[in-house]
Amino acid sequence: MKPFKVGLLGLGTVGTGVVRIVEGHQDDMKRQIGSSIEIEKILVQSKNKDRDIHIEPHKITDDPWDVIEDDNIDIIIEVMGGVELTKKYILAALEQGKHVITANKDLMAQHGHEILVKAEEYGCDVFYEASVAGGIPILRTIEEGLSSDRITKIMGIVNGTTNYILSKMSLEGASYEEVLEEAQKLGYAEADPTSDVGGFDAAYKMTILGTLGFHTYVSVEDVEIKGISEVSSDDIQYSSHLGYEIKLLGIAERQDDYIYLSVQPTLVKKSHPLANVNGVFNAVYVYGEAVGETMFYGPGAGEMPTATSVVADLIAVAKNSMLKVNGSRARTSSYKEKKLKPLNQVVYKNFIRLYVADKAGVLAQITQVFTKYEVSLESVVQQPNPELSAAEIIIVTHDANKESMGQVLKDFKEMDVIHEIKSVYRVEG
Repeated sequence: MKPFKVGLLGLGTVGTGVVRIVEGHQDDMKRQIGSSIEIEKILVQSKNKDRDIHIEPHKITDDPWDVIEDDNIDIIIEVMGGVELTKKYILAALEQGKHVITANKDLMAQHGHEILVKAEEYGCDVFYEASVAGGIPILRTIEEGLSSDRITKIMGIVNGTTNYILSKMSLEGASYEEVLEEAQKLGYAEADPTSDVGGFDAAYKMTILGTLGFHTYVSVEDVEIKGISEVSSDDIQYSSHLGYEIKLLGIAERQDDYIYLSVQPTLVKKSHPLANVNGVFNAVYVYGEAVGETMFYGPGAGEMPTATSVVADLIAVAKNSMLKVNGSRARTSSYKEKKLKPLNQVVYKNFIRLYVADKAGVLAQITQVFTKYEVSLESVVQQPNPELSAAEIIIVTHDANKESMGQVLKDFKEMDVIHEIKSVYRVEG
């Protein structure tokens, strides 16, 4: 049996890990697919760069078309990043009948539907397990392991940078700015951390999970996004006092075929497993009508964990080739009409922190606003703040819809006794 030939676009951290696993696990792969897998060519930015892995010089190229147009190559692995140019390369590869594996969440979130349609047209596989949670096989679990169930909710920590920052703030009492600077020095955060701390990285991943889980095409514009840059040490301290940890959660939920997706700082009960996921680790909860709750936990990034998912996709493509069923999985699963929940159907608890005038009757006025919009309260804590010549009120509501909460906050902004709406966060559990 002739070997499967692979073209690799990119030899950075993940690409290097792919080479290590493919070359080091040949015996295992031969037993699984009945043939070897060989990396034929690798696209790099600089052919003369020193690398900590040996690559035969004739396999290295700085011209992407040397890889894409090579008739000997059966499978393209894309780990170079970027969107528009990468999309061009992938579509060109599919048009030549080459199967594609990518770890590119931005690409699949923005152009996944177009790429999958093209793959179906040309009978090719497109796999992208590593695009969401690194070494956690969450996409294959949703597509295959839970294919007989109806998923009602997907919730999780899908960005390691923000989880590292919030974990350090909680465990050490450090400020957001201090921990962000440390994360950048350690390489956990980029020099421009906007994609991570702004919630956009997590939002792209939630569009992929929502599309697969709910069988409807979801775009990033459908996701409500709020990052962590405004989370303060005081927010974390007060949350802890009430029995919660703050995590940046991606949430996709479905009810009666109406869906809602968000990424936002969320208070999670300390007894919930997600509250104890710290550092750069990821964890995803999936709720099914039949199976109930399932949780998937592991490293969400890094050379070898992410490369493990990429090579698992590579083995899946090779198996499909042996069975002559390539392209069957590429058929878009987005067969349901997209129906977004109206605001009056999006319901959850809320944490609200207010700076208010320190005088009698203020709490009664605030309570009247909640009553006006039929929002009930679970807990209220009030304490003076001498530094501000004001008082702080911390409120946790019972379940309330977003429309009513929007009216409550609008009224608060017009009240003289409320100096500032300091924080508003979702509460889970």
